[in-house]
Amino acid sequence: MSEPISTIRNLGPATEAAFHRAGIHSAEALRAMGADNAYAALLRAGERAHFIAYYVLVMGLQGRPWNDCTGDEKVALRRRFDALKAAHATKDDRSGLEAILDRIGVVPARPQPPAERR
Repeated sequence: MSEPISTIRNLGPATEAAFHRAGIHSAEALRAMGADNAYAALLRAGERAHFIAYYVLVMGLQGRPWNDCTGDEKVALRRRFDALKAAHATKDDRSGLEAILDRIGVVPARPQPPAERR
């Protein structure tokens, strides 16, 4: 019998449901994938990227409290998270300056193909 995801420290029913939607159905499968691969699966399944959710997962898989991540370790996890997020970004999942510039029309529009002449 498999162990529920919610038995992993820091992970509750909502996180478990998100992993189920991503095709991960047990704590054993989640542990085998590791934090980065599991989080990437969440992003591919349509979950929005959220840094705290990522490092809570990392801490939980290490058996540590969610708020145990500080200093240089947190900076390193932020870099890993940013790389995961960038690798799975879609046009509507922009963040930071690029999203702001796009919203106000500063980012140049992509060239449109010429209209067909009749």
